[in-house]
Amino acid sequence: MRISYRLALSQAFLYNTNMPNELESKKIIGLMSGTSCDSIDAGLCEVYPDLSCKLITGINYKYPEHIRAKIFNLFNGQADIQDVCQMNFAIGRCFADACKLLISEHEKPDLIASHGQTIYHFPYDDKLDGINLKSTLQIGESSVIAEETGCPVISNFREADIAAGGDGAPLVCFADEKWFKPLKKNVCVQNIGGISNVTVVSKEFDTFGFDTGPGNIIIDYCANKFFDMQFDKDGALANEGTISESWLECLLQDEYYFKNPPKTTGREYFSPKYIENALKFGPKDPKDIMATVTALTAKSIAQAYERFIYPQMDIEEVIIGGGGAYNPTLMKYLRHYLPKHVNLKTHDDYGISNNFKEVMAFALLGYCNYYGIPANLPSCTGAKKRVVLGKMTNC
Repeated sequence: MRISYRLALSQAFLYNTNMPNELESKKIIGLMSGTSCDSIDAGLCEVYPDLSCKLITGINYKYPEHIRAKIFNLFNGQADIQDVCQMNFAIGRCFADACKLLISEHEKPDLIASHGQTIYHFPYDDKLDGINLKSTLQIGESSVIAEETGCPVISNFREADIAAGGDGAPLVCFADEKWFKPLKKNVCVQNIGGISNVTVVSKEFDTFGFDTGPGNIIIDYCANKFFDMQFDKDGALANEGTISESWLECLLQDEYYFKNPPKTTGREYFSPKYIENALKFGPKDPKDIMATVTALTAKSIAQAYERFIYPQMDIEEVIIGGGGAYNPTLMKYLRHYLPKHVNLKTHDDYGISNNFKEVMAFALLGYCNYYGIPANLPSCTGAKKRVVLGKMTNC
């Protein structure tokens, strides 16, 4: 279903006077693999000149078992530079395989837009010999994807924003603004992937956004540790447990939750070491642990709204996307912690796939790169200016 909102393309021309007189629709495969690393999400999309987007079809392409294990070694610091080098190309081949499967069943796109696999994100202004160390690294070699598919590839979307002084995230805010601003009401567009991030789209105020904290990352870790499961399917484990209110309040005292936006976080902060330290003070029953860490995701979102959004505006609706939208227990907790007058919906309610929303967003960012349209929002990332995101690799 096409997201067909009336969008003012004139805004794009304000930022780039070198754009062609006419934009054309493009078929673009968007590629995304998030912090949960559960699969490569690949979606064939059509992006239109008004910056609306239609998902034609999408797949969740599973990483081979040993490749996925190697990626987690990268996450956990149990790898060396040889591993990083090899996995850059191996992940590129996995991304290419996902594209080739889509192409074989449908059609060859005009472009591929690949987010890549984040293996490290450092959004801090630390300095070494006076040189800023703020940085990010997404791997999945674009030259491999281009060579194997015969399609030009746009990748490395985050670096330009960091070079402009931003945190390189969240980037999906651009798509949220284009797709939800026409609703003409105050909404929180909340993605719950490995990390949770919100975009605040208002009828009166400029769009802003930030990472609220952990999404599924701690839930998945505990499901694997205690139940040998990749994730808590349908929130069933958490639903059988009881929330430890004292432990929950302890977890919510982490300094990240109090830091003012714009801000971003990731697996580097909410790491296995971080989680293991937290578990030392948790309840004995693993199902109570599952209930509490699920409540942590929900309550940290609700408290982020209380601290950073409600003082500026009243929110009429929260629209959930990402894997968290498929967790009924998490959704139940979120409904409990949100004010009663706030409507809780999912992206599916607006014809946008909960599963493939980020794929669609990066297809849009790829389209913007192709036409030279700046696609970061400094109010979300902290950058000092609007910039064109991504780099083109020709086949």
